Amino acid sequence: MTNKHTISSTSSSQAASGSASVNEVPTLTRRGALSLSAGAALLGTGVVTPVLASSPPATGSADEPLGIGLEGWTYPAPLSFLPLVMAGQPVRMAYMDVAPTAAPSGRAIFLLHGKNFDSSYWSDVIRWLAAAGYRVIVPDQIGFNKSTKPALAYTFEGLARNTMALADALYLQRIEVLGHSTGGALAVKLASLYPDRVERLVLEDPIGLVDYSEFIPPQETSTLVAAEEAYTAQTYRAFIGRFFPLLAPQNYEQFVTWRMRVRLSAEFDRFALASALTYQMIYKEPTRPLYASLPMPVLLTAGTQDRSAPLAGYAKAEDRARMPGIHEAGQAAVNELRSGRFISFPGVGHVPHLEAPDRFHTEVLGFLKS
Repeated sequence: MTNKHTISSTSSSQAASGSASVNEVPTLTRRGALSLSAGAALLGTGVVTPVLASSPPATGSADEPLGIGLEGWTYPAPLSFLPLVMAGQPVRMAYMDVAPTAAPSGRAIFLLHGKNFDSSYWSDVIRWLAAAGYRVIVPDQIGFNKSTKPALAYTFEGLARNTMALADALYLQRIEVLGHSTGGALAVKLASLYPDRVERLVLEDPIGLVDYSEFIPPQETSTLVAAEEAYTAQTYRAFIGRFFPLLAPQNYEQFVTWRMRVRLSAEFDRFALASALTYQMIYKEPTRPLYASLPMPVLLTAGTQDRSAPLAGYAKAEDRARMPGIHEAGQAAVNELRSGRFISFPGVGHVPHLEAPDRFHTEVLGFLKS
């Protein structure tokens, strides 16, 4: 069943000006409130949905076009869609809502994906969180993966408000959040906007610890679109491979497969533009200044070999050399948190939950249960 309810995030003044910002506070419409009431019993408790065993998603033929909504790309649980209106444009946020597979703890956790990763990469994490009694909600942010990809001036505030609108739609007053990479930056913004609703925060190799504008010159959006269009399977595989120093190439090939299949889509230009616009958001919005304001317990993790830095290829060699990596910046940032803990993953790159899954499982569950 697909649950539909519309949330508007366009103010009247913005509608008049035609501005394409997404900072507005989402407002539930009357129609949305009525449809929410009709589905309250199901949404309030979550529907038990099957979680697939640990395995790569079904990829299809590498020569077969894939729609920019990743239609047909396997996810570990069924999808629902939350209709929203952003800057006057109707959009839909895809999400998975997985009920506990053990005795329910009464707690819910949101998993927020990184920029270059579809949400199938959360499969194992979903499984062990559900087995620990959690209700697990996994949204694809607007502009990414299976959600709509409008041409907007993306902001972390806009995405954070959309995320909390989903929590509202699911009748979740208090949540816990695990954010990876760009999802980590979003998680920080979400927690800063809603400190009374986010109980615990896990940041897995978060982007936003560094102000990239201090090291990397600004780029035109057209330049970033051209870079998206220029990727070949070989160059994209090399790009993705830098995130995974411990994994064999076949273990991250699925990210290359879906990206190259999307390249064959008739609507790839929309995908490339959305990717470029979200890079601009990351570049313009460091989240490190928000760390000191976070009141909730925070677990920050980082791999010692994480060399990730969005748009670093546009930096001069000397500026890139002096730019702190995520591990170094994370060690410093944890001291700015009111209640923070840092976990180092030796030899691991940008995605500990894939490269060191057993330890990641242990550390995260230990923190969430503390």
